[in-house]
Amino acid sequence: ATPSESVQSGVADCLSKLMKKGRIPERGQTIIHTLLTECIESESLAYRRGSAYGLSAAVKGSGIASLKKYDVVKQLEQACLTGDAIGKEGALFAIELLCKRLGLLFEPYVIALLPSLLKAFSDSNDHVRTAATNTAGVIMSKLSAHGVKLVMPAVLTAFDEPAWRTKQASIHMLGSMSHCAPKQLASCLPKVVPKLTEAFSDTHPKVKSSAEDALNEISQVIRNPEIASLSKLLVSALTDPAHGTIKALEALIETEFLHAIDAPSLALIVPVLYRGVRDRGAMAKRYGALIAGNMCTMISSPRDFMPYLPILLPGLKTVLLDPIPDVRSTAAKALGSLVRGLGEESLPDLRSWLIDTLKGDVGSTVERSGAAQGLTEVLIAGGTQVVESVMLEEILPLRSHPKACTREGVLWVLTFLPSSLGQAFATLINPSLPALLSGLADENESVREVAMRSGRVLVRSHGKAHFEKILPKLEAGLLDEDARIRVASLTLLGDLLSNIGGVKVNKGDIDTQEDIRQAERAQSQIANVLGNENRKRVLSGLYLARSDTDAAVRQSAMVVWKTIVSVTPRTLRDILPVLVGHVVDLLASGHPEQTEVAGHCLGDIVKKLGDAVLPEVIPVLRDALYKGDEHTRRGVCVGLTEVIAYASKEQIIKFIEILVKAVQDALCDEDEGVRRLAAGCFQSLFTVVGSRVLDEVVPALLIAMRSSNDENNEKTRALNGLTSILSVRSRELLPFLIPRLLQRPISASNANALGSVASVTGESIHIHFNVIIPALLSELVALADSASEEDDDREAAIRDCVRTIYGSVEEIGVNFLLGEISSKCSSEKHLVRREGCWMLQVFVEARKAREDFYDMIPVMYRELILRLNDENKNVVKSSHAALLALSKNVTAEVLVGSIEFIRNLINTLVSDARRRKGGVGDGEFLLPGFNMPKGLEPLLPIYQRGILYGNATIREVAASGLGELIQITSNKYLAGPFIIKMTGPLLRIVGDRNPPAVKVAIVKTLGLILIKGGPALRAFVPQFQTTFVKALSDPSRLVRVEATKALALLMPLSTRIDPLIKELVSGSRGNGANAALEAEGAIAVQTATLEALSVVLTHG
Repeated sequence: ATPSESVQSGVADCLSKLMKKGRIPERGQTIIHTLLTECIESESLAYRRGSAYGLSAAVKGSGIASLKKYDVVKQLEQACLTGDAIGKEGALFAIELLCKRLGLLFEPYVIALLPSLLKAFSDSNDHVRTAATNTAGVIMSKLSAHGVKLVMPAVLTAFDEPAWRTKQASIHMLGSMSHCAPKQLASCLPKVVPKLTEAFSDTHPKVKSSAEDALNEISQVIRNPEIASLSKLLVSALTDPAHGTIKALEALIETEFLHAIDAPSLALIVPVLYRGVRDRGAMAKRYGALIAGNMCTMISSPRDFMPYLPILLPGLKTVLLDPIPDVRSTAAKALGSLVRGLGEESLPDLRSWLIDTLKGDVGSTVERSGAAQGLTEVLIAGGTQVVESVMLEEILPLRSHPKACTREGVLWVLTFLPSSLGQAFATLINPSLPALLSGLADENESVREVAMRSGRVLVRSHGKAHFEKILPKLEAGLLDEDARIRVASLTLLGDLLSNIGGVKVNKGDIDTQEDIRQAERAQSQIANVLGNENRKRVLSGLYLARSDTDAAVRQSAMVVWKTIVSVTPRTLRDILPVLVGHVVDLLASGHPEQTEVAGHCLGDIVKKLGDAVLPEVIPVLRDALYKGDEHTRRGVCVGLTEVIAYASKEQIIKFIEILVKAVQDALCDEDEGVRRLAAGCFQSLFTVVGSRVLDEVVPALLIAMRSSNDENNEKTRALNGLTSILSVRSRELLPFLIPRLLQRPISASNANALGSVASVTGESIHIHFNVIIPALLSELVALADSASEEDDDREAAIRDCVRTIYGSVEEIGVNFLLGEISSKCSSEKHLVRREGCWMLQVFVEARKAREDFYDMIPVMYRELILRLNDENKNVVKSSHAALLALSKNVTAEVLVGSIEFIRNLINTLVSDARRRKGGVGDGEFLLPGFNMPKGLEPLLPIYQRGILYGNATIREVAASGLGELIQITSNKYLAGPFIIKMTGPLLRIVGDRNPPAVKVAIVKTLGLILIKGGPALRAFVPQFQTTFVKALSDPSRLVRVEATKALALLMPLSTRIDPLIKELVSGSRGNGANAALEAEGAIAVQTATLEALSVVLTHG
């Protein structure tokens, strides 16, 4: 009962040892019961405190089993819950000292007593609450790591209770955890402090006050002096985040740390950092990320930081995707520092999340940029091998991914990695350049922008040190087919050269003296770094780009050129051999666009340097023309054209012999493309020197054409040359050339040459048709009776020439051509008429695809139909063949427009034939042109089209005309399938609603068919019969009369007339199809039916 606690502690130590001596163990129950009773019920504080000491000593001396044996814990728990203030305080004293003296042995009973202890925190008596606080502190200091794990859930569960007193008790317990051992403290604080900060949002002031006290209690155990000095600011930031977070972060930034950060320090700092990275302000996010990244370098053990990763990492990921670049950069570096300090195995999902964000199509460009920057820092933290492995195996293969967002992500990585990795990136330059260049030509604008950005970063960071790797790719990009790649390559090349030369790209329009001096210095520096040969090659490519077909490329090339070249003519003279070689290579590339660019560049060189460059350029082009392949020869022609266009007349005359010979040989080249380009070159030369070039080239070609020795294809080459010249100067050359080609007898070679000439002069050769057509026709007439093999070859060549001429002439010459041919069809000489008809046939066949002669079809029909009654059989056959060609090569829909004209022509022809001297008069006349196998085939499709699809007028003309054709054609050439082919359309259409005139014409023609067809039409008797009987009831008298006549013609073919008689009898009584007619009309129909019945009975 001594008030001195030290005395009580000493006595307790002795008692603990005495409990095992003598007979004292037998009195153990009595001693423990007495001490427990005094502890709970005594009025004196000293008695209660001393009894608690004694109880703890007695239990220790008796063994831990006595707690359960004598119900000590149960009685203490009951006293805490139901006793008065004195009993509660005494019970808490006992729990405190039991825990203190027994240590880990008492830990299992702490869990059972914890609810009672929590309740004591909210007691109304101050002494009870003080005792609870002291007891909690002792308990926490004695807990093992396992004990902390057991206690923590119960405390946290109490924190979530709605009663404020229970929540306050939980907070007191959480605060008491500051008494835990350092190892246990480090494990529990990551859960404790967030709960305490959560309490500041509670509505009850005492809960908030308790939370603040608990944080202050935790801050008291901080061993780091720098953090200890900032503890008030940190606690303030946790209690009032809106006003204290920025201040706390700024204080942490400004503090110079000399000591390692311990676990309690982390417990206060991390919640502040969490609030910083989740803040709306950019400064707070940047400070939070910066401190979080540096934290790993200041903590004593990385394991202390591990529990806080789940708290900080989501915030850092969010900051990494922030719209502000500086914030993203800080977050990326923070992630790199975390990986470097903790190891990537501590953040297993971080890299995969970064790559997924990089590839994802959900996020924006900003988010992909942040993910790329974060991935860059994370990879660098893992080491160079990790960087190379991930880039080559995971990132760069995505450059051809179908999604634009993924391709963009790859380029964002290439934007940040070169500068961040430094010289270690050298090994990745070659694998990265293809992805960069393909990105520059990407169809997506955003991808192109990022590719350009990454390219500029690469050039700035590694261009000077590794130009030998970058420069060849950029030079190749200058010749790429895609203009976007050429522009981008020029921009990057400008950055590289300005970086090497130590100048900035000059985008101004005016060159100042300072700009010129800078360009001089830059060119000198470039020569020192690249070497003279590389410098000349690069400048040559750059100068070529100034002549590009794309305006944007030309503009970019001009800007870069002005930046590094001060005096263009001087530089051109310096690089001229290399530049000319480059130009010739492009001229020989076979690529049309590159050839054009090289030609323009050559012209520009000639324009700027004039006499100085021609002696060097022209011999090179001449040698390339004779030694190169067809692509080289084509390029040379383009180059010569540009040289001639930009050189002065005096300069051209100096080299006229070389130029004329080169152009002549190119005109005669076996390659059509070379000849076409050489023709343009010839045109340019003609423009400069006039007819002199014609006088020197054409006679030589004509002499070669007349050469009898063609071992070296001299004739063919000469013909190629002439046709090439004619393609550009036909009006000047045709009057000179055609008479020589038409000299009789026309040889096969001349005929072939004329055909070749016509193939390239279609727009102007028609002027000479009045000479060409008569000459060719006369030659064909002269060869008509020849049987020699040589003449046969000549005839075949002439006919081929005719076909070529007819197929080559342009639309403007069609009327001239037809007029000339038509005039020969009416010649007095039958051979001329025959060949004239043949020429019309060839004309139709040759112009089929162009369809530009349809307006002249009536003219052709006039000449050809009139020849169907020619006295010469060969003329008739030729005319028939031409008509057949017209029918096959022009659609019936077009030809039916001339059907009335055709009918009138035939009627006129037949009438003239009947009435002329020696004619048959009214007797039977058979037109020779139709009385041959398939004689009616040229006209039959036209008449069928008119009958089936024409309007009423056309149908009448077509039906009547067909009947007239049948009359002048013998039965021999109508029999069989031919007559059947005519019958079908007429039978199908006669029943339609046609005017009486059309019906009369159709029925008449059907009657004629019956006369000509005879027994061959027996299968059609039922259809004829139905048609004619139906016509008997037609309102028109003319139709009824013709139907009656037709029935008379049908009778010889009918085998059964009983049904017909029965039908006619019925109709005559008014019971047939005419029953509904009016009285007058019905009588007329009945009369016609009776007349038909009479005819049937007479002829049946």
